Amino acid sequence: MSNMYARMRRDFAQDPDGARQCAQRLIDIRKRQTPLRTRKCDSSLLLATWNLRDFDSNKFGYGPRRTESLYYIAEMLSCFDLIAVQEINRDLTAWEKVMAILCREWDYIATDTTKGAGGNDERMVFVYNTEKIWFRKIAGEIVLPKDELIKAEKASKKSVTIPENATGTGVPLANVFEEVQFARSPFMVAFQSGWFRFSLCTAHLYYGAASGPKLQQRIAEIQALVKFFADRQDKVSKQERDRHGQVENYIILGDFNVVKPDHDTMRALKSNGFVVPDAIDGDKVRKEGNHYYDQIAVRVKDPRFKVLGGGMLQMYEDVFRDEDFALYKDALPKADPEGEGEFNAKTPEAIYKKWRTWQMSDHHPLWIEIATDFSDQYLSDVAAGKLFAG
Repeated sequence: MSNMYARMRRDFAQDPDGARQCAQRLIDIRKRQTPLRTRKCDSSLLLATWNLRDFDSNKFGYGPRRTESLYYIAEMLSCFDLIAVQEINRDLTAWEKVMAILCREWDYIATDTTKGAGGNDERMVFVYNTEKIWFRKIAGEIVLPKDELIKAEKASKKSVTIPENATGTGVPLANVFEEVQFARSPFMVAFQSGWFRFSLCTAHLYYGAASGPKLQQRIAEIQALVKFFADRQDKVSKQERDRHGQVENYIILGDFNVVKPDHDTMRALKSNGFVVPDAIDGDKVRKEGNHYYDQIAVRVKDPRFKVLGGGMLQMYEDVFRDEDFALYKDALPKADPEGEGEFNAKTPEAIYKKWRTWQMSDHHPLWIEIATDFSDQYLSDVAAGKLFAG
């Protein structure tokens, strides 16, 4: 089904010019994404991950999402069947508007926010088409056991030292470490699409810094997450097998803050038996300037599992384009709300390119297509008498 475009008459009642512009942009999105939409079928699952930058608190001062932005976001979400979304804020008002634009068969499951500065008041959400996806009634946030906690530098403004031994040699307090949970709790939900049963875990892992102890904490979070699921799959109990004796399949996806393909962050993600599908690995689907933060990795034991393709949706080809600057000039902040610093935007054009990331995102949707129809193999096994032997 198409999205609920009829809402536009109400949402743009005082802005007919805005309605016309929004409608044309939606046509442009739909035209460009026709090859992706035509992949939608009963025999496969289009699975995606998208970090929707700070959706939608306006705590950074770039202004709330415009009505047209909510329509564009809903249009892009509807290209897929199941999407993991990160950075949804505590206030779900704007998110509910997006859900209202999506047609009736869409639903979502969200976490609460993680307490503490690292949690950043963010929720993680799975939004899915109920005609393609079944929620298997299992959901939970990942909590590490005590012996697997993450080593993190203990923050302190003091310059005192802690005695290390009897000689009085000290260790600067900045180098003292503590063991912690994930900065933002990863969220796992059990789903099924067609014949394929799987547990899906979305994460928005710690960024910290580009080097030093904070980078090591980021790597440690990735390592802890993949080890958690590898251990669970390898040491599975009888209760966690399906009626055919198959162990659970695990897919982790989201914003892992991976630096680049040959970096320790990616090596951590690809450890413990996890694999990034070849269709989206490295630079295959990324254009110049696209970062590697967002990833999808799988640890699947089902021999029928197959990834049919993948890609990254380039949103600024159709909305908030570089050439659209003049259309939004009056809506921009007069100066960069981020203030002076490394990423300060000094010209109106530079401010526009930052502002639009708070209208859409600074991340692009990453997706894979997974085969879900195993009917032929099952029937072949029946015909060969394999399912009735013994």
